[in-house]
Amino acid sequence: MRLVLLGLVLAALSGCTARYLQPFEVESPRTAAPRTAVTDILESVPTPADPVVVAVYRFRDQTGQYRALANVSTFSTSVTQGATSILMRALEDSQFFVPIEREGLSNLLNERQIISSTRQQYSGPEGEGLGPLPPLLYAGVLLEGGIIGYDSNLITGGAGVRLLGAGGSGEFRQDQITVYLRAVSVQTGRVLKTVHTTKTIVSQKLDGGVFQFVDTQTLLESEVGYSTNEPPVLAVTAAIEEAVVSLVVEGARDGLWAFQGPNDSNTRDFLSAYDARVTADARRDVFDREPLDREREAVAIGLGAGLGQIESDYAGPSPQPVGSLTIDFPVLGGASFGVRGEGGLIDVNDEAVFFGAASALLRTRLLPSAQTTPTLSFGLGALFAPDVPNVTGPFIYGSALAGIESRLSPSVGLFVEGGVDYPFREGLDGLKGSGGINDNIWIGRGGFVFYTSF
Repeated sequence: MRLVLLGLVLAALSGCTARYLQPFEVESPRTAAPRTAVTDILESVPTPADPVVVAVYRFRDQTGQYRALANVSTFSTSVTQGATSILMRALEDSQFFVPIEREGLSNLLNERQIISSTRQQYSGPEGEGLGPLPPLLYAGVLLEGGIIGYDSNLITGGAGVRLLGAGGSGEFRQDQITVYLRAVSVQTGRVLKTVHTTKTIVSQKLDGGVFQFVDTQTLLESEVGYSTNEPPVLAVTAAIEEAVVSLVVEGARDGLWAFQGPNDSNTRDFLSAYDARVTADARRDVFDREPLDREREAVAIGLGAGLGQIESDYAGPSPQPVGSLTIDFPVLGGASFGVRGEGGLIDVNDEAVFFGAASALLRTRLLPSAQTTPTLSFGLGALFAPDVPNVTGPFIYGSALAGIESRLSPSVGLFVEGGVDYPFREGLDGLKGSGGINDNIWIGRGGFVFYTSF
């Protein structure tokens, strides 16, 4: 009955997904492309003392990379081939530069030649007094560069669970593009300034379903899913816009050009905000994650709760609640050393009895500077079960657990872990030497870690 209800719920969700997420209606064209997170910054660039005339001949994709599709051969490129148009629009939106047409220079010269020839051939009343065409505007600065990198599957991952044919899963993937932009003096050929930016592209997928026989002749199957893919063209646009902002600021500080009001409050606020972003970006690692400052950490206090189940000579033990308190100190990199106290109930012969344990613990975070990291813990201690018949004295045991920890804030983390507490002698269930199983306790728990500076 529960599986039938679950199937009906999933079927309803799949129907809602199809109804509210799929674009059934034909949409009208949009007069403006979606704005990126950098567009507002680009449009707030301070006014120049004298707009800089720049020329862009070609700002192209230099990766030569084709889109990767599973089991499909494709010649579609990974990134847009129209980066020159995106750069020209960004230069125009900044109002700091005056971009001039050079990508279609041959077309421009041909059209001017047609106008000149027509005026010479038809110099009647309509053509008298027109004179020669005005000269073409020339640039003092050339902008060169391009999209020089597209890294696929920089980070991939996911999680899922399925029980008796019902469950769900989630997956994610992160790609990254890199853009270089340089300003070159037309008169000398000197490279005046080079800037570069990176932008991640995130794709996510969630799905769930059930596939189960509800009786001997009835099969229930239902699926629901949803995925989002960040448009690569918007990622390229954001990276190019950020490169233009960086070129404006870095060029002004190098004396290549100047702001109209360098001491105005708007200019100072703009530069301060730019410096803050540069400082924050400099801290990010190659995976676009901000490393954690673990040098300031001292004592970490962990509180956890979950379930434990004894594996013993008694058949069919049930899971029972357990809890833990951990205090540890960082020693090297992501490793820490401390103590853990844990206690709870275990099922011995269909009776819930108390156990307690204390251990010295070595804990390591495999990615110590990441917000989310796998963890491994190993401990050695003493376990007590005073309410179990025929049990005397403590059990020396070893502990091994694996899990995941994620920072919610600089001082608070969330963790889940699972593993085993393994006594080195038989008899935790009170049956000494009467069975073939060396008793141990399987534990799964989650909780919070509080990081302090003392």
